[in-house]
Amino acid sequence: MCGTTRLDDAQKAIDLGVDALGFIFVPSSARYIEPEKAREITAELPPFITTVGVFVNEGVIEIEETVDYLGLSAIQLHGDEDPDFCKKVVRALPSCTVMKAFRVGEHTQETDLSPFNERVKGFVLDSYVKDQEGGTGVSFDWQILARLNIQKPFVLAGGLSPENINNALDIARPYGVDVNSGIELSPGVKNHEELERFIFQVRAFDDKVTGPR
Repeated sequence: MCGTTRLDDAQKAIDLGVDALGFIFVPSSARYIEPEKAREITAELPPFITTVGVFVNEGVIEIEETVDYLGLSAIQLHGDEDPDFCKKVVRALPSCTVMKAFRVGEHTQETDLSPFNERVKGFVLDSYVKDQEGGTGVSFDWQILARLNIQKPFVLAGGLSPENINNALDIARPYGVDVNSGIELSPGVKNHEELERFIFQVRAFDDKVTGPR
């Protein structure tokens, strides 16, 4: 679950079985959270919950400071970061999982992703909307993924909701999914009933494919 801004939402997500909580450190985002507020939430989390920081075109030092301050487990680079920059971040944060996000649309080619294969642990595939970095609530054509020859584990994002998650999973077969606006009452405020519906459907699909846990 991304766009975490409230402890109550974080605790409910954990109770429902969410594996990771995302915090958006992008001031222009409607779901921006100050590091100090994020720390108040992460300090209350139980063990073994992955905490993810989302950054857009931030400097290595700034990312490193936020990761260290919060003890983040992983980060998403969601801007125009190139492979060399990703390599620098990986070197600066050897104990942190680094993922590169891409905004996928009809224009997306295999060569957009492949230079990052040796730089990051995985990808986040979001929807392309002109002049927006993410959090649009819009899904993309998941059939596009078949021609991208994706070589890394990827997390599917972009407009996922209880209404479309089964279709998304069936077509994309991602490593994981990232839900945000599709289970919200307003930006940064989660609808617990919709979140529960979403997670139930993801778990049911997973059981169908891999067998009950």
